Amino acid sequence: MGLVVSVALLAWVVHDVDLAVVVAHLRRADPAALAAVVGLATLTFPLRTVRWRLMLRDAEGSPFPWSPLWHATAVGFMANNLLPFRAGEVARAYVASRALAVRFTTAFASVAIERVFDALILVALMAVALLDPSFPRGVVLDGASGIPIGRVVTGVAAAFGAVLLVAFLVARRPAPWLALADRLARRGLPERFAGRVAHALHGLVEGLAVLRQPARFAAVIGWSVVLWLINAASFALCFRAFGISLPAGAALLLQGVIAFGVAIPASPGFWGVFEAATRVTLALYGVDGTQAVSYAIAYHALTFVPITLLGLYSLSRVHVRLGELSAARAEGGAGERGGT
Repeated sequence: MGLVVSVALLAWVVHDVDLAVVVAHLRRADPAALAAVVGLATLTFPLRTVRWRLMLRDAEGSPFPWSPLWHATAVGFMANNLLPFRAGEVARAYVASRALAVRFTTAFASVAIERVFDALILVALMAVALLDPSFPRGVVLDGASGIPIGRVVTGVAAAFGAVLLVAFLVARRPAPWLALADRLARRGLPERFAGRVAHALHGLVEGLAVLRQPARFAAVIGWSVVLWLINAASFALCFRAFGISLPAGAALLLQGVIAFGVAIPASPGFWGVFEAATRVTLALYGVDGTQAVSYAIAYHALTFVPITLLGLYSLSRVHVRLGELSAARAEGGAGERGGT
């Protein structure tokens, strides 16, 4: 299904585009600016590791070494590029549980909460773009439905805010929630499965520990803002590389639309989804389809390669095979290791 979605979106993206003109745009792009784009976009991955080290701790609450977390991060994002079903989220937790004394479920919960932080920061930055006076007024998500983009952003913020609130409540007082989940599991599942569910839930709650410590929580928010501002800067630099004159808010909006857009089932690497999201967003600012497609292809291809190569190198360092990551995704991390 993901492959069909990717092919369909790619066909739509290029249906009225002269590919010879796209090639000409790519040749004229500023190579120095494109090199800076690659550097900034790749920098976000070590920054993710710094943030993850704040979120994921050992049983005594001490931070893990940076190197194993970096390898897990690189492998995870490489897996998103090469494997289907967003395998990178599971792969990242799996590699961490192999290399460190941490449960798979604990590592996975920290990745899930990280995604909630990302969503909330992205929504906040998208709101900044929408409030920018340079943003075209009266733009709707779809001409037929007439839904204003601002209303969509507000709805997404409310949804992820609700998720974070529930996670915060569970982290503050885990015992009643775990007891309730345990009772429900034992009523609805055979005993051997209920025990496994209870074990997994304890690991998940451990992954929410950052929500109980205000200093770490604030630091995670701070690093999240830095990470996404740097990522937005890479989009803005790519505008310059292609001679596209747009306000800074356009980069904030574009990265948010792409980040939420890649949640759509697609082929590994999000090909088609990335290009469609870029074309739709840049059209709001009056950028023509051919120039938008040229921009999307260059940015996507250039930022795809470094983290994929870094991830393959990290995979060799942690002595895990690519096939293991696929199996871990299929089994939901059943081969839990670490602090079991």
